[in-house]
Amino acid sequence: MKADKREEAKMTKREWTEEQKFKIVLEGLRSETPVIKLCEKYEIIQTQYYKWRDMLLEHGKELFIRAKRQSKEERMEREIVNLKKIIRDLTVELKKRNTSKTVEVK
Repeated sequence: MKADKREEAKMTKREWTEEQKFKIVLEGLRSETPVIKLCEKYEIIQTQYYKWRDMLLEHGKELFIRAKRQSKEERMEREIVNLKKIIRDLTVELKKRNTSKTVEVK
């Protein structure tokens, strides 16, 4: 137990970027390195690794939901662009017809 406390004391508190956390957790999930060695390598405690892993596993599904939502939004945006083009073309056609009728009346 004392060894664990000494290890924790050696590991100074620092800020990790999201990319760094993701890389560390992914390396652990791929089983490239045992978790204890991974934590030594990055100088983090195992509880920190497991906290990050649990966060990734808990919120990972949101990536797929967000991707689906973005895909739907992109389809809708393309449809809006297409509809605006149709409206523009029809407006031009109506203006042409009105202009030709005005010329015929004169």
